[in-house]
Amino acid sequence: MDTTPPLQAHHRREWMIAAGLILLALVPSIAGAFRIGEIASGAPETDANARFMQMPLPVVMHILGALVYAIIGAFQFLPCLRRRRNGWHRFAGRYLLVPAGIIVASTGLWMTAFYDVPPTDTGPVAFSRYVVGTLMLAFIGLGIAAIARRDYVAHGSWMIRAYALGMGAGTQVLTSGPALIIFGDPDALMRLVQMDAGWIINALVAEWVVARRRRALRLEAVPA
Repeated sequence: MDTTPPLQAHHRREWMIAAGLILLALVPSIAGAFRIGEIASGAPETDANARFMQMPLPVVMHILGALVYAIIGAFQFLPCLRRRRNGWHRFAGRYLLVPAGIIVASTGLWMTAFYDVPPTDTGPVAFSRYVVGTLMLAFIGLGIAAIARRDYVAHGSWMIRAYALGMGAGTQVLTSGPALIIFGDPDALMRLVQMDAGWIINALVAEWVVARRRRALRLEAVPA
């Protein structure tokens, strides 16, 4: 029989969620660290890395921004930490999470527009990247506007949506990795399906979290 106090158990679940989000970002973070190491060491150019070696600043900013965004964001949405450390929540959001999110989305859009990407990443996949990057910037902007008018519920909802899109690379490891191991490099259609599946799954989870959060707030507002 579990004798853990309900509040303590709830806090433990919240920390497990944060750990899961960091774990989700682990594989793309490792790949990003490898890419930065490759650039820093002046590795030989190949067809796969030429665009990064020739123009490294956007991808380095993207990788570092994504790392900050993933880790800080994982803790920003913990109610127990937000209540106890509200000053840290505001500081981290204003000076770390928002700038990092803007960098991630902006550099993602820039790389989509100007990097010489593989054929499977052109056309529909590029269009999806434009849509996701633009939505992420829009959600962050709406979150900032909401907190400026002290609408804390809307602020949290928009930031959750932006974070979900920003974490797409982690979920895309799951939607593309097994197929890559079994079948090899995807064609253009499968690449589109795998990439979009990651973003769509995250977006659906975000909407579920937002709806659950609003329902909990409504129940709290009902007189006993």
